[in-house]
Amino acid sequence: MTSRERVRRVLEHKEVDRVPIMDLPWQATIARWRREGLGDFVEPADYFGYEIAYFGMDLSPGYPTEVLEENETYIVERLATGGVRKNFRDYSTTPEIIDWPIKKKDDWLKIKERLKPDYTRVDWITLRNSYHRERSKGRFLCICGGYGYDILQSYIKSEELLILMVEDPDWVREMIETFANLFLRMTEIIMEKGYEFDGAFLYNDMGYRNGLLFSPTAYLQTHFDMDRKVCDFFHSRGMKVILHSCGNVSELIPHLIEAGFDCLQPLEVKAGMDVRVLKKEFGDRLSFMGNIDVRKMSDPDPEVIEEEIREKFKVAKVGGGYIYHSDHSVPKDVSFSQYKRVIELARKYGVY
Repeated sequence: MTSRERVRRVLEHKEVDRVPIMDLPWQATIARWRREGLGDFVEPADYFGYEIAYFGMDLSPGYPTEVLEENETYIVERLATGGVRKNFRDYSTTPEIIDWPIKKKDDWLKIKERLKPDYTRVDWITLRNSYHRERSKGRFLCICGGYGYDILQSYIKSEELLILMVEDPDWVREMIETFANLFLRMTEIIMEKGYEFDGAFLYNDMGYRNGLLFSPTAYLQTHFDMDRKVCDFFHSRGMKVILHSCGNVSELIPHLIEAGFDCLQPLEVKAGMDVRVLKKEFGDRLSFMGNIDVRKMSDPDPEVIEEEIREKFKVAKVGGGYIYHSDHSVPKDVSFSQYKRVIELARKYGVY
């Protein structure tokens, strides 16, 4: 059975030979693993057998990228969004946003004019080479994009954006629609060139440690219609839709199901998400991907991570509808040997 077949059937809530495997280590983590035995010329996806491959495009207004400041620890850059971010040099954490390009509606109008579909938004040579390579390996191929609250945070200060969602939801909805329509049209352009995908991977962080960043009502007023349109677009092409949304978004799940999402990822443990609880309540209507606690991966007691995987797989894999993934992304405090054991355990306890 190929990974493409395995992931597809699991997302159709069918039991197969074993739970599919996917993950996302930080670049700093990969650098550590290379020093500890992975080597310089082997990709983690190949070594560990990740079964999903992602393909993106440029959905930004395309402003020139500039390095504004750098030292041995940090780098400050102006990005294609027009915003300014401060990162560690190894890009090992979430960046600090220094400045936002939208401070008033006129700023948005200037950016909106730059958000037009264009062939230059795709790196066609990289796409061609990567697409055929990943297809030959039998992986489940996903087109990727974002258009909601999480994307808008790169343009408008978070506190101001949350206020706008209450005081001016029509404007927020317009921005979301603009980015979503750009994503859909660019997807059509890529597919018109003969590229076929098995699913879509959409990213939109809507939660934090203690719950939602905004109310379900605000979601319905600003996001829901476009989420349903996007899911309908992909479903009409026989594709599954996976939503990445960090934090505790359990309160939104009924609306996400109604919008048409097929799978929710990554189910952060530290935010109170538990795949065993979610599976019992929503498992007949939604698949899940993730929820393996990265903090337990680095625990010196090997039984800690084994119990985590064993007990969660026992519930999550029943009837299909579950894909292994860390509960966010693998940090650099997880050693190469520790992570090898994680994948060994996922294969051991993922067998049907």
